[in-house]
Amino acid sequence: MTTGGASGSLGELIERRTVLICAGPGGVGKTTAAAALAYEAARRGRRAVVVTIDPARRLADALGLDALTNEPHQVERVWEGPGEMWALMLDVKGTFDSAVTRNASSAEQARAILDNRLYRNISGALSGTQEYMAVEKLYDLSFDPRFDLVVVDTPPTRHALDFLDAPARLLRFLNNRFFRVLMMPTRASLRAVNFATQALLKTMSKVVGGDVVRDAVAFFTAFEGMEQGFRDRASKVKALLAAPSTAFVVISAPRRDAVDESLYFAGRLAESGQQVAALVVNRLFPEFGGAPPIALPPGHPDSGAAGVLDELLANARDLAGIAARERQHVEVLTSRIHGAALATVPLLDDDVHDMAGLALVAAHLFPEPET
Repeated sequence: MTTGGASGSLGELIERRTVLICAGPGGVGKTTAAAALAYEAARRGRRAVVVTIDPARRLADALGLDALTNEPHQVERVWEGPGEMWALMLDVKGTFDSAVTRNASSAEQARAILDNRLYRNISGALSGTQEYMAVEKLYDLSFDPRFDLVVVDTPPTRHALDFLDAPARLLRFLNNRFFRVLMMPTRASLRAVNFATQALLKTMSKVVGGDVVRDAVAFFTAFEGMEQGFRDRASKVKALLAAPSTAFVVISAPRRDAVDESLYFAGRLAESGQQVAALVVNRLFPEFGGAPPIALPPGHPDSGAAGVLDELLANARDLAGIAARERQHVEVLTSRIHGAALATVPLLDDDVHDMAGLALVAAHLFPEPET
């Protein structure tokens, strides 16, 4: 399995693209790497915003902030130059509310939906809602004049694939027969005569309760006429994800399970006609040079320390073995994903919890050329 050749280095991606989607397994430092990409873009003069879909507060922690909201927050500049870095954390319900308000034909229609009990229950909990609202937010940010680069920190791989499929899944839902049946009672021409729909609603009432069905009918009644707006936005988001200005960056770790999951994502991406533009391998163990054998002659004054020295040398050999295995995993990753720029970050002494730590990660991702 391969992906198509992606031209350019990681530095060229943050300077020339307008959307970077960071995907990969969980627990590999994806949020920190995404923030470091936005940081470096800002340092190079761009107006970058990083958005995390993960409801955990890892992005705020990496930036040394107490919290993030659904609105972009400008990060204090610690670099020279005009670049800007902004950050936010997706609020699923707040983004859904904005989508409803945007697509409603009037304030009254929007209020009828926002106050509906069914809507309040599903707006933050319905399967797929988080992923679709994430691409809604991505679309809004990509056309926000305050920013010229959007960096998206997606959930772990399997959910990231849901994120990429969200626009198509919404279109399938709106065209689904069940959705059309639920909309039937709201059509003036069918309200009085659609006995099949009435029978379906009576059956549903027995199963889930009359109040739930009444809330559902009220919701879909209020929703009437808004489907096209959601269809249009879903089509536009789908086009944005496939646009040449959008690039996919896979964040991984030098472990077998992480490599397998990264390759799976790359393969699914290739099936949709897209490609991995860059690979970031995080927490790479340092390499150790070969330690020469040391033997002390019998009767030497330091011969008592030989046992301790042997243990230290054995530990060094074990660490060298770990480093060698990790580099083999990296070779598997790069051999199966052709043409992607590669950047590595070593295993750091501490977690990233402030801008200084973020700058250190960025320095590894974008090392200064040797003179």
